[in-house]
Amino acid sequence: MEHVHLAAEEDDLYSGYNDYNPTFDSEELDNDAGFQQAVRTSHGRRPPVSVITDGAARPMTAVRAAGYSSAMTRGSTFDPLGQSKGPAPPLEGKSEDTPDEKVKILEKKVNDLIEESCLAHGHGDLQLSLDRAKEAGRKERALVRQREQSGNADHINLDLTYSVLFNLATQYANNDMYAEALNTYQVIVKNKMFSNAGRLKVNMANIHFKQKNYPKAIKLYRMALDQISNSHKEMRIKIMQNIGVVFIRMGQYSDAITSFEHIMSESPNIKTGFNLILCYYAIGDRERMKKAFQKLICVPLGIDEEDNHPHYKALAEKFIMTSAKLIAPAIEATFAAGFDWCVDMVKSSQYVELANDLEINKAITYLRQRDFKQAVETLKTFEKKDSRVKSAAATNLSFLYFLEKDYDQADRYADLAMTADRYNPAALINKGNTVFVKKDYEKAAEFYKEALRNDSSCTEALYNLGLTYKRLGRLEESLDCFLKLHAILRNSAQVMWQLANLFEMLEDPHQAIEWLMQLITVTPTDPQVLAKLGELYDSEGDKSQAFQYYQESFRYFPSNIDVIEWLGAYYIDTQFCEKAIQYFERATLIQPTQVKWQLMVASCYRRSGNYQKALETYKDIHRKFPENIECLRFLVRLCTDMGMKEVQDYATKLKKVEKMKEIREQRVKSAREGSARGTRREGSASSGDSHGTSAKGERLSAKMRALPGSNEPYEASSQRDIDASYVDPLGAPMERPKTAAKKRNEDDDFADEELGDDLLPE
Repeated sequence: MEHVHLAAEEDDLYSGYNDYNPTFDSEELDNDAGFQQAVRTSHGRRPPVSVITDGAARPMTAVRAAGYSSAMTRGSTFDPLGQSKGPAPPLEGKSEDTPDEKVKILEKKVNDLIEESCLAHGHGDLQLSLDRAKEAGRKERALVRQREQSGNADHINLDLTYSVLFNLATQYANNDMYAEALNTYQVIVKNKMFSNAGRLKVNMANIHFKQKNYPKAIKLYRMALDQISNSHKEMRIKIMQNIGVVFIRMGQYSDAITSFEHIMSESPNIKTGFNLILCYYAIGDRERMKKAFQKLICVPLGIDEEDNHPHYKALAEKFIMTSAKLIAPAIEATFAAGFDWCVDMVKSSQYVELANDLEINKAITYLRQRDFKQAVETLKTFEKKDSRVKSAAATNLSFLYFLEKDYDQADRYADLAMTADRYNPAALINKGNTVFVKKDYEKAAEFYKEALRNDSSCTEALYNLGLTYKRLGRLEESLDCFLKLHAILRNSAQVMWQLANLFEMLEDPHQAIEWLMQLITVTPTDPQVLAKLGELYDSEGDKSQAFQYYQESFRYFPSNIDVIEWLGAYYIDTQFCEKAIQYFERATLIQPTQVKWQLMVASCYRRSGNYQKALETYKDIHRKFPENIECLRFLVRLCTDMGMKEVQDYATKLKKVEKMKEIREQRVKSAREGSARGTRREGSASSGDSHGTSAKGERLSAKMRALPGSNEPYEASSQRDIDASYVDPLGAPMERPKTAAKKRNEDDDFADEELGDDLLPE
């Protein structure tokens, strides 16, 4: 089989002999009479290029020899060894060295470069496009010089010169090289040999418009208008539109109106009609706004004479809707009356189906004005309309009632919307939402899935489905929803937050941190995101990174108690109590009735060695909270150590308050005899001054922070514990890491022997 295959290949190889190009057969050139004759010609002993390119006289081959007529080659024999005695036929072929051939080759190169330039622009490579345009310009100038040298200057190809210059100017403009583009256009415009070059003043005016040189743009648009005959009506209209737009940019609305009114009388179109309404709105002319709106809705539909837009009717409807929303509040005493006038006009026009959309828009405008009642009343008028409008109105009503937390009504209108149009994804989402709030998550998921089947790009349904799976504990499926959503909404902060939260729930803090890092590139000043990053880094044991993000969070929102608490604890933990003071002082401003923050401030002063300031702070706390036992104990201790006379007063007050507390505790214990809570309190009371009481007091302090306003009595530390922590203030910071570590394990960063919530005055 292999042998047969090779033989076949050999047959194929020789069967195409006549197709062989002899140009590359260098071995036989010495014996080729035609070639030898060519090298002996007068062209500097160099064969003409055409001879080498197309081959010498080879009548046996499929390639016809250049420079020979059929009469010459017909009947001649193939004589590779040069044995023929007859003279070689003369060469008559055109050479590339002849002036005409050089001109043709150059012209082809120029055209090829222009084509390459245009193709590069089409592919978006603007720099390559400009390079090819410049090269075409250089080749074209060489071509002109070639013609001049050969005495054919009168036969210059004007069309080619125009194409080169026009393309070069266009590519300069595309590369924002406006000065070069204008200079190139000027060369064309000034040359009288180019017919209709005056039209290019429009291109020049466009460049001046981009440069915001509006007076120059108008001047050039008008010059172009003067050079275009009335027979070119479409082009004249477009130029007048441009003039009107420039006048709008200049704020000269009356001049713009003149231009637009002329167009609407000569060749009315949707865009100009819309611009005219904008101008009347800008000058506040109520009546002319109405007339312009009537003209706008009377513009005949059909082929768009401006740009043959395939969705011309949709564009017209968009302009009419926008115009109505704009002028409705301005043409009558109230926006509702204005909307009604617009609706009446539209009902009697070719856009009659737009009337319903306008009325729904009226309801939405009411909603924006926070007039919920009017919005609902307007939407309820659609209950007897055709199915599409009814479904749209019912969908809006369902959404409004859902926002108002009237879930029964929301459910009713969601059903109505679905009955009118079962394939309305918004109606299905609303229905799913009403089921979701009733915690029937499985059923809600079905409605969201159906919405996605009807519209796969419905991001609301995908988001809600992700939330539903999250509530059901199907975290992997929820993650899949939000990852798909992220592919659609790349910069959605909510989606990234959900992804981070899901990874945290899946116990993958590293991925959670990655998503939060992406999130802060979108919302770099979101304090909640920064605080969450701090929390995750803290849980990973990276205190320095946690501190950085908590501090950033505090900088943007200095009122988050959790963040303040963490930062204060961080400074206490790192033995910089004086730096913690500013955070706890901030906490006292936010929660002035919470005594624990003020006790923290006093504690920081005491631990940093500033006893005088600590004493003043405790006195201030005592004035505000005269029954706070913790505060009185420290006042007694500080006054004793500082040898102050007030010590006896504070000691008396302390005994009195402790007695009152004991009586209250007895009452509570008696009232709840036998209960678990009463048992705990009884156990606490019996433990006296032991360290166990102190530890329990700390845990209760944590609960008090978690449940502010709780009536549970506060178990204070014993006097012996206070003395132990206060004997040597300079030594206290050395104990802090151990104490803080203990409190962190108990999920209680701040409660220590002198801190926490005491029984507040009644």
